[in-house]
Parts: sequence; structure tokens; C-alpha cells
Amino acid sequence: MSCIHGNYEALDAVLLDIDKHSCDKIFCLGDLVGYGPYPNAVVAQIRSLDIPTVAGCWDEDVVEGLNACECGFPSVLAEKRGKLAHEWTDKEIYPENREFLANLPQSFKEENLAFVHGSPHSNHEYLLPELDAFVALERVLSTDADVLFCGHTHVPYVRTLDRINLQVRFKDYEATEKEKNFHAPLKQIINVGSVGEPRHGRPNATYVIYDTDAQAVILREVPYDYEKTCAAIIEKGLPAIFAWRLARGLEFAERADDPTHVCTR
Repeated sequence: MSCIHGNYEALDAVLLDIDKHSCDKIFCLGDLVGYGPYPNAVVAQIRSLDIPTVAGCWDEDVVEGLNACECGFPSVLAEKRGKLAHEWTDKEIYPENREFLANLPQSFKEENLAFVHGSPHSNHEYLLPELDAFVALERVLSTDADVLFCGHTHVPYVRTLDRINLQVRFKDYEATEKEKNFHAPLKQIINVGSVGEPRHGRPNATYVIYDTDAQAVILREVPYDYEKTCAAIIEKGLPAIFAWRLARGLEFAERADDPTHVCTR
């Protein structure tokens, strides 16, 4: 699961759903905080359950300071709202929870599975489903894994990279042109969506169940009392647009021109 964003109601519903399916392990791909009204409750729950978690971009920003580079927001208005949410979260978060976020790893592996927030290269990079196949393959290969789990986009998907043949031409030290062919075995990118701020067109929380034996992926969509979270967003003084888009499961109309851009801060 990923991108809880301070939405404790959604996290609670997802954990109950996971329990019903008798899953062996739970992994979290970051962004425990940001946008939502209950950052401390979310971090405390993840800590208490000892769930292996990687750092998300919001988790990083609360610890290190807001990413204020030009590529951080798609518009001046979005940047203004993002700064308000960051300032509110920064004041709200307890010291012990900040320390927990500060010690989260950037990635980790479990056998042939790799786990990141955005991509292996950056927590700010979006691995979109239409990403160029060569780039997508490189991202998986860089982890030395067969399956790469990510979040960050808030939209779940499964992408299978199969029957990929690479042809490389190069010149050796004698300037003789040579050619090598490589075959990459089946690889997958699995985006687990978002627990606390889904953007797939519905307010339901999303996460993924992966069967390691059958190599099967189940995209789970969990309804919960999102109106309670929306009311808390407004009550705590966070931008009302956060409640609007949570209730609709949509990203606001503003979108970055190049969502694949990697922040170089």
C-alpha cells in the first residue's frame, strides 16, 4: 500500500480488509503524511504494526524541508496550497513520528521483489503506465528484481514487460563496430495506488495483494467513510480543495506538463 497522506479512516479500512484476506506480510511505499488531517495517527499505526515502509516524497519534505524547486508544483496556486499543507503538517507532527520518518529507507528488496515510492531513481519521479518501455525496463533492472512495486501516482495499474530484446551497437578499443543482443525475462511494474488520496475517479482506498506463488496481482478497492476525513480536512484549516478532490477521487484540474520529470534538488 502507499500514499496514506494522513487519512487514518482510509488506513483503518484497508488494514481491516487486509486482515480478511489473511495476507502474510504488509509493505508500505511511503507518503504517510501530507494533505490529510491525521498524520500522527497514521504514523503511529504504521509504527505499532512494525510495517516495513520506504520514504515517500512528503515524508522526506517534512523531515528535510519543503521541496521548493520549480518542478514541484504544476501551478502557483497548487504551490501555495502545497506549502500550506506542508507548514500545517510540519507543526502538527510529533517529534517521535518525525524521527521515524527520518529513518525510513529509500527502497528495499524482498527476494525478487523491489519496493520504492516514486521510482528507484527518485521519490519525485512518476512511473506512469504509458512510460516508454525501455525506460520502464531500465527502472526495474536497476533494482535487480523481477517485480517493482511503486506508488506516488495515486492510480493503480499493472504493467508487464515481456519478450523484450535489446540490441546494442558499440565500438571496441580498436574502433571495430560490434553488436550484442540481450533478452530480458518477464518483468513487472505494479503501482499500488493510494490509500488516503485516490485519483482513479472514485474515493475508495486502493491497495494491492500479490500472490508470490502464483505471481498473481489483485487490485483491491475499499470503501470507507471518506466524508469524515473530508470534514476533518476543513475543520483543521487545510485547503478545502483537498476535501473536494478526495470526495471525487480525482486530481484537481492542474497537472504538470511533464510528470516524468525528476527533481534534481
